[in-house]
Amino acid sequence: MKTLSLLFLLSVLWSCADAPQKLTRIESKQILISDTIAENKELETFIAPYRRRIKEEMEGVLSYTPNAMYKAEARFNTSIGNMMADAVFEMATPLFKERTGHSFDLVILNYGGIRGGINAGDITTRTAYNIMPFENEVVVVELTSDELQALVDYLVQDKAAHPISGLQVILDAQGNLSEFKVNGAQHQKKSYYVATSDYLAKGGDKMDFFLSARNVQGLDYKLRNLFIDYFKKKDTIAPVRDQRFIQLQN
Repeated sequence: MKTLSLLFLLSVLWSCADAPQKLTRIESKQILISDTIAENKELETFIAPYRRRIKEEMEGVLSYTPNAMYKAEARFNTSIGNMMADAVFEMATPLFKERTGHSFDLVILNYGGIRGGINAGDITTRTAYNIMPFENEVVVVELTSDELQALVDYLVQDKAAHPISGLQVILDAQGNLSEFKVNGAQHQKKSYYVATSDYLAKGGDKMDFFLSARNVQGLDYKLRNLFIDYFKKKDTIAPVRDQRFIQLQN
């Protein structure tokens, strides 16, 4: 009899273990964070040297700019966007050429990816984090001439100051494409190597023309680190708006 009772108990427990569990209620409580919470002295002592080191690293002066740069300063091209695209062209070209034997033809980043401005004065490591807080990396995408045309059509339609370098786009007075050139040359039936971010290469910001690319070469170079290296290389950063993307008045 005891054996039967034990078997019955085990069967009940086993069936309960197999029974599906259902969420019946969720409870939450809001905890306000304010200066009324007592400081944990031991934890603060442990963290303090790391905080000081990070602050020293972030505030270290890398370069200088005499003028403030903001992405909303103009419609078609901006000094900060031009600086970012030119920096990619200058710093990433040697890496790509060393690995592939090729030079890329142009650079395109996205307007929305510029996450902060640069004030006049010292440029620090924090500056690079402010303008590029993401972990995006530089990639080089091989496009056909038709895909390059789709890239230009995107710029013409969007009419935003996406950072570009090596490419000139001219709109007529009505906002239609008048002409475009790659490094001063007319559009040709050939492959073009375009440096961009891994985010855009995957079709981010509706740049779908990258999705059909035949070849994508990663450089293992984060954009933020590239900008830091660029700032270290230059005593003074003084980019200007120019004629790389403009609209004619007449």
